[in-house]
Amino acid sequence: MMSPTRAAALEGMLLSLWLGASALFTLVVARAAFAVLPSRTLAGALVGRVLPVLYLTGIGVGVALVAIEWPSMRERWGRLAAGATIAVACAIAQFYVAPRIEQLRRAIGGPLEALAAGDPHRAAFGRLHGISVAWLGIAVVAALVALFLTWRALDVRPASGSPTPTIQTNG
Repeated sequence: MMSPTRAAALEGMLLSLWLGASALFTLVVARAAFAVLPSRTLAGALVGRVLPVLYLTGIGVGVALVAIEWPSMRERWGRLAAGATIAVACAIAQFYVAPRIEQLRRAIGGPLEALAAGDPHRAAFGRLHGISVAWLGIAVVAALVALFLTWRALDVRPASGSPTPTIQTNG
């Protein structure tokens, strides 16, 4: 079993890296792709190549949190639940929603923007896109909760009589 301090440090690092990647993707890469590429189809293709990496690493981070927290789940069940939520949300987005989006793109056979506004394929794509964004949002919120709980578990204060702070864990 890993010490609580090591577990919190490892979890904090994993969560911070994944949240940073998620923020970079959603706030920079996706927006930039749709702003600078010559067509929405190309931008969608780029986003579609990067998003699975984000989902798969999210699954990995979630599973790692569950594995780290499992031995002491009675004391740190919140971080365990958050890790499971991250993994499940990313898995649903990657293995359930993304294949349906790809299947719909193949059925459309051309650029999505060429479809009329009321076309059922376009509406279905919009729904699936929204569902995909929602699952990523759920994973990000769970990761933020886990990171908050991890920070809260670390108690950094000077030991009595020592000017140097020490890290103590609160569970």
